[in-house]
Amino acid sequence: MSRNFDPDALSEFARHYGFHYDVCDPETLVRDVYIDMERGLKGQSSSLAMIPAYISPVSQVPPGKTVIALDAGGTNLRVALVKFDEQGRAQSEAQEKVPMPGTQGRVGKKEFFDRIADIAAPLIERSSGVEGIGFCFSYPMNITEDADGVLLAFSKEVDAPDVIGSAIGKGLREALEQRKIKTPEHIVLLNDTVATLLSGLASIPSDGEGGKAVDTYGAKAGPVIGFILGTGFNTAYPEKSIPKIGFSSETPQIVVCETGNFVHRYMGILDKEYDATTKNPGAYTLEKVSAGAYLGPLTLHILKQAVKDGLLRFDKSDELLAMPILQTKDLNHFLHAPLSGGGVLGSLFGPLEQDAIMSLCYLASIVTERGAMLAAAVVAAAVKKSGGGFEPSSPVRIAVEGTTYMIYKGMRTALESYLHTMLVNDKPIFYVIAPVEQASLFGAAVAALSR
Repeated sequence: MSRNFDPDALSEFARHYGFHYDVCDPETLVRDVYIDMERGLKGQSSSLAMIPAYISPVSQVPPGKTVIALDAGGTNLRVALVKFDEQGRAQSEAQEKVPMPGTQGRVGKKEFFDRIADIAAPLIERSSGVEGIGFCFSYPMNITEDADGVLLAFSKEVDAPDVIGSAIGKGLREALEQRKIKTPEHIVLLNDTVATLLSGLASIPSDGEGGKAVDTYGAKAGPVIGFILGTGFNTAYPEKSIPKIGFSSETPQIVVCETGNFVHRYMGILDKEYDATTKNPGAYTLEKVSAGAYLGPLTLHILKQAVKDGLLRFDKSDELLAMPILQTKDLNHFLHAPLSGGGVLGSLFGPLEQDAIMSLCYLASIVTERGAMLAAAVVAAAVKKSGGGFEPSSPVRIAVEGTTYMIYKGMRTALESYLHTMLVNDKPIFYVIAPVEQASLFGAAVAALSR
């Protein structure tokens, strides 16, 4: 082993600055999240908002139903005519994508809803039996008791200020009715985390093994958890008791946890320093150590400290110290091929500096492991809060969406390993974790049948 690559020294550096994963206790993490979830449900002081979605997940997606699914987020608006087959799986029969109203110039309130109606109306008229409209609207909104959504703000890509404060479902219904179109009774608004959960109902078999959706014994399917780990981080799960809104029922409704904002007890010195440089210090503390928007910048901050402490040494270290930002995608590219010499990081190292490359990768892997452990704790708490998973034939189904989970070096393997340990440490909780495709669109389709 080269004298310039010292795993023991690198690990001690991580422990000294408080970002090593072994300073975290997994059982304590899960318990902390669980307690904060309960406080949020009661309306007590909590870092978790625990937002009711006012949508009850169907126990089984009814076959043969046809709905309209809309997905709005970023710069695109998608619409699809979706039919559920005999196994309750979503099948898109027609799909179209157009620019989101307001992304190609300012639009007023009426024009905004008219453009959405323009793309939805032909598909409604195409099918005589559309039973609902599900609308995944990935902008900040307050969900109302009738599952409509009142817009709070748009992202910078959308220029439609008159729409802010409007009920999105109501506006779409009015625009459709002006066209003399028979509008389905239910227009259901939801966000991407709820959509991910609902897409799991349509895509993950009840036995979790890829078999039939309903077995010959008619076993009751287990609950579904929605989990997003991409640019951001969030979870949603079915809840039977929400004291802060007076809800208590054997038929659960979905709660969005807003778990990216969970305040954990393991923030280290460098975590706090990096947090102070962000646009929202003190907020989204869990997201800032585990999600794609932050892993690159946080790791860069840690690497700079390692250079200053003389632990990471290479000829172009001054260039790393001068880097204003390190995008997570660039870090991930380097970690997947560290010896290729390419990219913004690979270009910093000479042919004799393999030790420095190994040191960088070693520190980055510690950051990843810690992020994976924290993320797993949040998912484990949601699984336990759902009350399912005790029957082997009816596992909790965890529907996952997000590029950080799927492609970030080491994240998926570490997260699933921690999750398994957290869910079997006392007694086995049976679960399956599976990525879902077109989660926003197919989740919106299921939402249309969930009222």
